[in-house]
Amino acid sequence: MKMKIAYQGVAGAYSHIACQNVFPHQEYISCDTFEIAMNLVQSNQADLAMIPVENSNAGRVTDVHFLLPDTGLFINGEYFLRIRHQLLGLPDSKLENITSASSHPQALAQCADFLKQHHIKPIARIDTAKSCEDILQKSDNTQAAIASSLAAEIYGLKILAPDIENAYNNTTRFLIMSPNNVIPEYDGKKFITSFVFHIKSIPAALYKALGGFATNGINITKLESYLVDGKFVSAQFYAEIEAHPEEQAYKNAFEELNFFADYIKILGTYYSHTYREI
Repeated sequence: MKMKIAYQGVAGAYSHIACQNVFPHQEYISCDTFEIAMNLVQSNQADLAMIPVENSNAGRVTDVHFLLPDTGLFINGEYFLRIRHQLLGLPDSKLENITSASSHPQALAQCADFLKQHHIKPIARIDTAKSCEDILQKSDNTQAAIASSLAAEIYGLKILAPDIENAYNNTTRFLIMSPNNVIPEYDGKKFITSFVFHIKSIPAALYKALGGFATNGINITKLESYLVDGKFVSAQFYAEIEAHPEEQAYKNAFEELNFFADYIKILGTYYSHTYREI
């Protein structure tokens, strides 16, 4: 029986491509939002969700970090996808006639240099591939979409300009979400552990909370803060470290974190992707 993989977007979206690359020949479920994709997994209507969390050029996908702690799902893996954006138009469109291009805000930011150079107005849409549907419906030769080459094939659009992203190494990181906290056995390889925590509202709490990772030689690869419930009192943090729960250093660091945090939630431990070694 095929696995069901949920993703945000429509066929041809980069999340769809990530699903195909990691889990070939499975069933891929298109969803309008990240929350719907995660909810399908939570309600056992899908086995996994492929969720983008950050891009090397445009930064983090903000909505996702707010959703991660509350979905009830766990992170079982990560995947890095090289993003190649194509400027797509109708079969009889020409680059010199394009006045606007629609796509997801992240994609628009990743192609900002090209759009400015060609005086093309960016138009934000919910999804890259969804923008292709817009172009077909409007049948306007002056409008284009920014999406993948797979989207061009699916929707019968012409590539007016290939690989228009700002940076040659434009890459998006995806998290593979599951209802089960599957922790690989420690085998000496590199692991990433993701978690959220809320520090106590006392002076130097964050400094002291993170001190345990430093003294135990654990590398913190990511630390991001965001307000909880709209309050400007203290922040919640999303963190990622290079460590496995079976390591003594991990246990020591979290024992110290517990003194200064009033909330800790482990989101998952998974193998560090080989892309990190490039």
